[in-house]
Amino acid sequence: MTRREFITLLVGATAAWPLAARTQQPGKVYRVGFLANDPTIPTMAAGQAFRDGLHENGFIEGQNVSIEWRFMQGSVGRAAAFAAELVRLNVDVIVSSGVQSHPAVKRATAKIPIVMANSQDPVGEGLVASLAHPGGNITGLVQVVSAEFGGKRLQLFKDAVPQISRVGVIINPELKTDAPWSQRFGLYVGERTNFP
Repeated sequence: MTRREFITLLVGATAAWPLAARTQQPGKVYRVGFLANDPTIPTMAAGQAFRDGLHENGFIEGQNVSIEWRFMQGSVGRAAAFAAELVRLNVDVIVSSGVQSHPAVKRATAKIPIVMANSQDPVGEGLVASLAHPGGNITGLVQVVSAEFGGKRLQLFKDAVPQISRVGVIINPELKTDAPWSQRFGLYVGERTNFP
């Protein structure tokens, strides 16, 4: 995840937080729960970008915000336990990164705001009602987009480079995230297609 995506994520988190949290009550330390798979996130550029985004919005780790990091490390079964633990800790917001963590945090709470990062198909997975109006306590950003967005991206590409007549798309129709592409455009592994 890039720095810009994390800052976008932070803006979503800030919007999802209760008004009291955004006004930063003096002396209060806000708690952010962060559930992901990769334990190296805090030491990588993405983790620093997350902290920088918090800082740019007045939240400084160790002063007025603490981050409760939880990492599944490849064990999907840990997602539910970690999500429940973050709810018991009564964090102010949960940042959920990765497709395994999103359903776990949704099942764990309907009250604590949840900000999804790296979501692939939140509507198709039943996490939100729609991208425009997610409803409930979940918001976030979609990193791997659906065929609907894929079609729009192809159209934007065609608008930007009108002389293009062929585009290669590499997909695996057996993957849940790639299947909508193959269904929408009638693509099969190894097949090439022209613009309609």
